[in-house]
Order: sequence, then C-alpha cells, then structure tokens
Amino acid sequence: TWSDQPSGSAKNTQSSTGADMAFPTSPDELTTEWLTEVLGYNVSHFQVEAFGEGAGIIGMVTRLHLDSVGGPKSVIAKFPSPAEENRAVAATYDMYGREISFYRDIADRISLRVPACYHTDHDPETNTFVILMEDLQDWTIGDQVAGCSEEEAMQVIDGIARLHGDTWRTDIDIVSHNNPSQRDGMIGGFGVGWPVVQAEFPDLIPESAANIGDRVPANVGKLLNRMTEDPVCISHADVRLDNVFFGDGEIALVDWQSVCTSAPEQDLAYFVTQSLSDDVRNARDWVLLYHEALISNGVNDYPLDQCRERYRVSALYLVCYAAIIAGTLDLGNERGRALGRTLFGNAMRSLDELNAFELLK
Repeated sequence: TWSDQPSGSAKNTQSSTGADMAFPTSPDELTTEWLTEVLGYNVSHFQVEAFGEGAGIIGMVTRLHLDSVGGPKSVIAKFPSPAEENRAVAATYDMYGREISFYRDIADRISLRVPACYHTDHDPETNTFVILMEDLQDWTIGDQVAGCSEEEAMQVIDGIARLHGDTWRTDIDIVSHNNPSQRDGMIGGFGVGWPVVQAEFPDLIPESAANIGDRVPANVGKLLNRMTEDPVCISHADVRLDNVFFGDGEIALVDWQSVCTSAPEQDLAYFVTQSLSDDVRNARDWVLLYHEALISNGVNDYPLDQCRERYRVSALYLVCYAAIIAGTLDLGNERGRALGRTLFGNAMRSLDELNAFELLK
C-alpha cells in the first residue's frame, strides 16, 4: 500500500504561494479532479477519515482512502486548523510556512526517515496550506503517556543524531529558535501555564522549583541566547513520543511545524526529560549515548562537556513547554489530564535531578 518514493524525498512536491492559485484548504474542498492532477494518477473516488481527539491541534490531519490506479491506497492530507485561535498561533510562529519549507528545502537533505511528501500548496497571505504525504499506517505511533522502552528510546536518540549530524552548522535558510515571537511566546505562555500547573499538580513540584514563577520568564532570553550560540543545526523542536513513528528498527518523525535552527540538545532534552519515564530515563547516560551517535554521524569537533552543559540549559528552558502544554490542555479530558501530569511530572523530576533550577540563580 506504500509509495515507492524514497524516504524523506520531496522531489515530487509542487508548491504554489499566491492567492490566485486555488487549492483545497479543508477536506470539504477536496475533489477527485484535484487529487488526480496533483498526485499524477487517476483517483476515481476517495473517503476522508478524521483522526481521533488530540491529533492535529495546530493543523487538521486526515487520512484519505483512495480508489486509484497506480497509487497508494491511502495518503495523509493536512490542512489549517478549523479553530481560529489555533490558526492565529500558527500565524504568529509561521508554523504552516515552516512545515512547507521543511518538505520543500530540507527533507531530501537528511537521512532521518520522514513521510514522503507528494504535494504541497501554501498561501502565506491567507495563512492557508495543504500537504499530501505518505501514510505510515503500518508503523506504530508513540504515546507520551505510555512512554517507551530503552530500545525505542535509543532509536529516537540515533534518529535525531542523524538529523543533527546531517545539518551541523547548516547553511539552510530557516528561522532560528531564538526569535522575538518565540521568546515573547514562552514568557507569556509560562506566565499563564505556571499558576495552572501549581494548582493542578502541586505534588509534582519539587522544593527546588517552588519559587521559579518569576525567575523563569526573566531568564528565557538568556537561555535562548546560550542555546543558539555556535554550533547550531536543524532542530525538529517538537520531539515527543506522540510525533514519533516506530518501524522495523528505525523511526520516522512527523509534524515539522516548529522546525528551526537551535542547539542539538534542544531535541535531545525535550525527548529525554518529558517523554521518558523515570526508569527508562535513569537507566542510561542518554547524553553520552547521544554524543557518541553525533560523533558517528560526522561531528568531530564537539566536546562532551559542552554537550552536557547545553543539555542542562535546554532542559531548563523547556520547562516553559511543560508549563504551557500541561497548563493549557483540556484537563477535564482523561487523555489531556494524563498527558499533562505525565509530561509535567517527567520534566520536574528531570530538572530536579539535573539541579537545573540552580541556573536561575
């Protein structure tokens, strides 16, 4: 059922960037004629399958079941979120434009497995887009609440090390994670989320984090500056288990709406401190294993001590992610509360073990 297009290839991608180029911006606007034209094979009929709750918050993700000749039985179609407030967030951070840029300019320059991209359209003026990509239906998607095994964690570590090694000191034109919108968003978002997690999850907050409410926002800019000093590379910037697909001994990463340049340790710290359960996180020296994988992927001028120091800085900065996500999820929903408690608890325990809150002094 899968396309023979090479993994991560975007060579067949088409893109339009003007309002005069009409393209569907929701599943309701899809037609067999448009699908036939952009996919390059005859599509006589299709069915739209909506994903369950929690899939595609910033964008709408659907599966198209196709009756066609010469193509796969299904593809993934991604559109703007139907929620106005979510589209506003996407516009602030150019999240739709970033994902289009990834598939257009970066996907075929990296060895990390990503879904093959069949077609893109994007209009930055109206903040609309559509992406048609490979359906990884035969793969197993990760679950941030359930966690993963040591073996699966190592697959993720190896995967992101390949991404970072392939793009070390990159010349790819993509936004830095250290930008005014990101800084202001983290400061404002932490200010909103921290009181919520204090009220909802007080048992998860260690003594070392008791007084960080004012100190984290005051230090976001400094932490970002340290994270984006040379060397930087391409960062997925959202490496959590819900965005990881596991195949036969390898992973694929999806949801590239936050792609940027940053410290390689940003992806590492986000995954290790917020997606791994305590027993898996403490089972191995993941920073050392990551550094070894980075070296094996061609990076030979990066000391382990520097990697450890930037990991600690990145982990502290990412407490903003934990507070914002856990503080804005629908905590009345069973999955939302479980996810909030899991990622926030993982982050608090990780930062306490790293003595990372000492950096705020």
